[in-house]
Amino acid sequence: MGELIGSLAAVLTTCAFFPQVLKCVKTKSAEDLSAAWLLMMGFGIFLWVVYGLWIASFPILLSNIVIFVCLIVLMYYKFGMAR
Repeated sequence: MGELIGSLAAVLTTCAFFPQVLKCVKTKSAEDLSAAWLLMMGFGIFLWVVYGLWIASFPILLSNIVIFVCLIVLMYYKFGMAR
């Protein structure tokens, strides 16, 4: 049961990033996003990936890899690399 709850939480929190990423891709801007938030979130998600590897948890690992990729896209637009 715990793995099911963790998997559902992973799906919901991962999917929560998609609307923001799609908006940034569409507008080609992440101006409204805080640079500090992006950097702290990126480092935190990186640590979740390491933790997921450490404990061999597929839901933690997969969801945080997807979120990390989303954050890279957001950083790409935030820090002006898309211009």
